[in-house]
Amino acid sequence: MTDHELPKQPFLICHDYGMGGLWWSIHARSAREIAETFAETTVIVDPERLTKLRGFGSKEVDIDDRTDSALNSLRAQRDSQRARPGFGVMADRELLFTRRRWDGEDGVPAADYLTEIIDGYRTRQVEVRDTGESVRTGLDDFLFNPPIDLWDPDLADQEIPAEEFETAWNSAVPAPDDWYLWRWPLTVSAGADTGWWRAGRPGRLR
Repeated sequence: MTDHELPKQPFLICHDYGMGGLWWSIHARSAREIAETFAETTVIVDPERLTKLRGFGSKEVDIDDRTDSALNSLRAQRDSQRARPGFGVMADRELLFTRRRWDGEDGVPAADYLTEIIDGYRTRQVEVRDTGESVRTGLDDFLFNPPIDLWDPDLADQEIPAEEFETAWNSAVPAPDDWYLWRWPLTVSAGADTGWWRAGRPGRLR
């Protein structure tokens, strides 16, 4: 029996955008069907987490219902990705290393960002500035750490070998304690526009 032949059941899902999240109870045939249909969403399947999050997702929606505007936006984003090379290639990866370019804006220097991603979450990151400085950060440094959409086709082009990341990590200096107090990366997804905020002005990572 394929996923599309399964009976629908409710799944608790979240669109985590860093400073908050949107929650739904989606009636779908499988968790994978939801991931393939909506970008930047996480399906909660762990029983312990489901117990703690009881009461979230009070809004019930059928996966085939197109009346929810927020879900429609995430659906459209996924539809635009589907035909692109690399779509879903990293979806089942537990460990991934990527390199993304920041061209510099609003006083934040141009740099490359090398990131370790475990189970869809950023765990370590190295900022390699064009000036030659390298700073490393980890889970204790991130003010916000929303999940990364592993279905995003951009990830396939951004992947780097583990050795490249570890070399950068070992040569970087630890971030000072206030590193993220005035500027912080919102890794919403590998191709998201909202990359940096400083004085209320957005930047872009690519």
